[in-house]
Amino acid sequence: MNVKSSMVGLLPYQPGKPIEEVKRELGLEEVIKLASNENPYGCSPHVKEAMTHAFETIAIYPDGYARLLRKKVANHLNVEEEQLIFGNGSDEVILILCRAYLESEDNIVTAAPTFPQYRHNAVIEGAEVKEVPLQNGVHDLDAMLDAIDEKTKMVFVCNPNNPTGTYVDEQAFKAFIEKVPKDVLVISDEAYYEYVTQEDYPDTLPMLSSYPNLIILRTFSKAYGLASLRVGYGVASKEIVKAVDPGREPFNTNSMAQAAAIAALDDPSFIKMCREKNTQEMKKYEDFCQKNQLEYFPSQTNFILIDFQRSGSEIFDFLLKNGFITRNGEALGYSTSVRITLGTPEQNDKIISELTKWLA
Repeated sequence: MNVKSSMVGLLPYQPGKPIEEVKRELGLEEVIKLASNENPYGCSPHVKEAMTHAFETIAIYPDGYARLLRKKVANHLNVEEEQLIFGNGSDEVILILCRAYLESEDNIVTAAPTFPQYRHNAVIEGAEVKEVPLQNGVHDLDAMLDAIDEKTKMVFVCNPNNPTGTYVDEQAFKAFIEKVPKDVLVISDEAYYEYVTQEDYPDTLPMLSSYPNLIILRTFSKAYGLASLRVGYGVASKEIVKAVDPGREPFNTNSMAQAAAIAALDDPSFIKMCREKNTQEMKKYEDFCQKNQLEYFPSQTNFILIDFQRSGSEIFDFLLKNGFITRNGEALGYSTSVRITLGTPEQNDKIISELTKWLA
């Protein structure tokens, strides 16, 4: 049996190497994973209690509509409950949107490089992918507008962008969406929203009333520290959510994840703490880069992409042998760079010290 032609040659998503695998392969006792943009401070302490209660219903199917979580998120965002669609991570919401809208004669417009799942899911549906190179690590919105044609169904704006950590400001985003044809979906992927500190970052939620073609994606995997539970969501018009919801798998967010996400939203002080620590630790990396005359993209996320002007594999392998799992820039579109997730203060001090010795 042959898979459909659009699947031929596609590779599954490649996550960072697991800690235990690296320990076993290299004979290391301590390995620090700074590869997948996870929260080094874990999750809110309220989450454990909520999951303990949810465990009592583990033999029962979860609420497929995520009713309690839906109500909680709607109140948190000040939107209608019918404007939300939940997924097994925001990755699945991307899949649902591509499944619902794309056919073989369609195309999408994205930046390059950016989060690869936009391309991946569009290709599976047989659609063309029109990739527009970043300018200084930032989406080139004017060029992306020029790439839109009568066959374009959706445009993805990863904001802040992965892997660069850069962002499109509110003025630029508003000017962009104003010019996008109303029958083209604009998907603002805001997975790192909670880490952003810049005041001119787009406030997209109020834009939903003016731009019915806007879809906002957010997740509990990053700042909320619930990566293993896989729960994300999209916010859009009621009409869009109603249209795409049949493409959602039944029971796609489990009971434990829903309970954990509700508890996480009840602890805004945890997110505030994570954002403040992230900002403090980012300064360490920026100072390190400036001291060693290394180029980097100013980041509004919990990771930083640093250009070492050496093969990304060389730096990645050096760090791996010394107990640090990072992301090789060669796989991200930056062949002489490495992307490092910000860890705890102690973890960051260790990797910066190791890199400083390597550069000496």
